[in-house]
Amino acid sequence: MQPITSRQNPIVRRFREAAGAPADSLLLDGPHLIEEALAASVPIELIAVDDAANGDVRALARRVEAAGARLVSVTASLLSAMSPVRQPSGVVAIGRRREQSLDDALREAPQMVLMLEEVQDPGNVGAIVRAADACGATGIVTGHGSADPFGWKALRGSMGSAFRVPIAARQSLSDAARTARERGIRVLAAVPRNGIALPQSDLRGPLAVLLGGEGAGLSDALVALASVRLTIPMRPPVESLNVATAAALIAYEARRQRTSVPS
Repeated sequence: MQPITSRQNPIVRRFREAAGAPADSLLLDGPHLIEEALAASVPIELIAVDDAANGDVRALARRVEAAGARLVSVTASLLSAMSPVRQPSGVVAIGRRREQSLDDALREAPQMVLMLEEVQDPGNVGAIVRAADACGATGIVTGHGSADPFGWKALRGSMGSAFRVPIAARQSLSDAARTARERGIRVLAAVPRNGIALPQSDLRGPLAVLLGGEGAGLSDALVALASVRLTIPMRPPVESLNVATAAALIAYEARRQRTSVPS
């Protein structure tokens, strides 16, 4: 285990850069996320552990090292400089991002895919990925204007689900919706009003659900590509829900209709 003592060390800079917007790196902060990445066979290149970390964290670091990562030890203050979170949990790693295509996100049948337009809050993107995984979604597609589902904030929000659900990021959603339709997948648009009420909807077949981002919702152009408009009934004066909440409700209802999960 190599000790690192200076903030000027290139390894420290590498972690700080990974917290930005890297093209091919994943910043994995905390034991849980690193465990999930390891279980999903995500390649981990570098791991830094607090030299005062407990035995469980140090054992995890050794397992990651045995899987091929370079292991370094740092002080708590140096780890704070390497991690973007306010209170680092003793260990941080850099993994290698594995890009997935639209074909990957649409492959598993019967499809239940969430397509996200302009969901700019990485916390919302992470929560949607987590809910999608919990409810058995088969894929997620994010548009160019949405937060990166593999950025560190979204990864922390998804708590490892991003490694289990196929995610096609930075896609043209209009092209994705058209491709889904060509493959016999119904395209639904979640709208705040004047759609089929969620409890009366039929979500049992292959489907892709378009969800709009905070504030503006779905664009008219994308709504026009959907064969069905879907609305979550709400008691007045509430007119809309947080997009992550809406995604979770729709994904759960789809799961309920497709399985024997109790309501």
